[in-house]
Amino acid sequence: MKKNLLRFLFIFSFASLQIVTVAQDSSHLRISLLTCTPGDELYSTFGHTAIRVVDSSSVTDYVFNYGTFNFDDDGFYLKFIKGKLMYYLSAEEFAVFKEDYKAANRGITEQVLNMSAAEKIEFQQALFNNIKEANKFYKYDFFFDNCTTRPRDLIAKFKSPPPEWVAVVPAGTRFRQAIHSYLDKNEKHWSKLGIDLLLGEPTDAIMTAKQSQFLPDVLMMSLDISNKQNSLLLSSTNLYAIETDSNKGSIFTPAVVFSLLLIFIVALSISKNKWAIIFMQGFDGLLFFLSGAVGILLVFMWTSTNHAMCKNNYNLLWALPTNTLLAFFTSSKKSFIKKCFLATAIFLILVLLTWFFLPQQMNSGFLPIVLLLIYRSAGKYFF
Repeated sequence: MKKNLLRFLFIFSFASLQIVTVAQDSSHLRISLLTCTPGDELYSTFGHTAIRVVDSSSVTDYVFNYGTFNFDDDGFYLKFIKGKLMYYLSAEEFAVFKEDYKAANRGITEQVLNMSAAEKIEFQQALFNNIKEANKFYKYDFFFDNCTTRPRDLIAKFKSPPPEWVAVVPAGTRFRQAIHSYLDKNEKHWSKLGIDLLLGEPTDAIMTAKQSQFLPDVLMMSLDISNKQNSLLLSSTNLYAIETDSNKGSIFTPAVVFSLLLIFIVALSISKNKWAIIFMQGFDGLLFFLSGAVGILLVFMWTSTNHAMCKNNYNLLWALPTNTLLAFFTSSKKSFIKKCFLATAIFLILVLLTWFFLPQQMNSGFLPIVLLLIYRSAGKYFF
């Protein structure tokens, strides 16, 4: 009799608990954060974040994506360069989203958010409002307003109490160091060189815990760690396994390629062969013109675009815009021109001596180029 009574009480208590749970969550919604692993292309090197909304009442399962842009947009490339390209919120069925990432061998981690029915309803309504044609566009910023920070801000807005984010990256980590970790891991040495060329001194600022969440993996780990104090998650699951890539990157890194170029030019410049002399004259013009053109590009990115991280770029110390003018006088014997080349060589030597002490972290891959500019500038004066 006692056993039957205990069994009845257990069943009754369990059923009551289920009824209460259903009553507490009348939204029929399940909202989760999807974090996708990095891909092979540069735009996917840092991963991706999206929001999944499952509605059991309407039997829908959609992914909301803030990382969408239109290649067919008028003036796409100019807008992209100037930092004026508009990104927008889009939605697609989860099954399609999952298959696309699975086919690209990119993993997805799903973190189900622990929110009340009212919070989930407000969250969903915010997404529905944001995806309207009048609201879906926003001015993308890789560091401060991207496909990861937008979902983070929605979580902070609708989760009560707001999350108290726990730092994931070590204290003192800089923006440049954070993106380097991804580029180095994926052995994208040439992409790293280009990024270091364009991004100026603001990229060397120390990140706060919140600022570091512009990276999908960091936000995902922040949710996991902060969950212990704030009960932010109901579960965290890797949706499927991916194949690990064991291929090694190319040995022809920028430092190797530019070093070989430096050795080749030094060896060729010693030669008295007629064709070697003609080649060197053409090479000098190209070297100074291209380095000056790079400097002009950096000035443009600093002064004429909305990319805040491209300002105060110390690469202008070696990529001198004035080199475009010197490129047309590499064969001149005039004293004034020769003194200009000497001044360039002396200035670049000073830059070289202070290379590792500048406020901006300089990419060492450019050192052979700086040495080459010094060597050819000095050669124009002394020889």
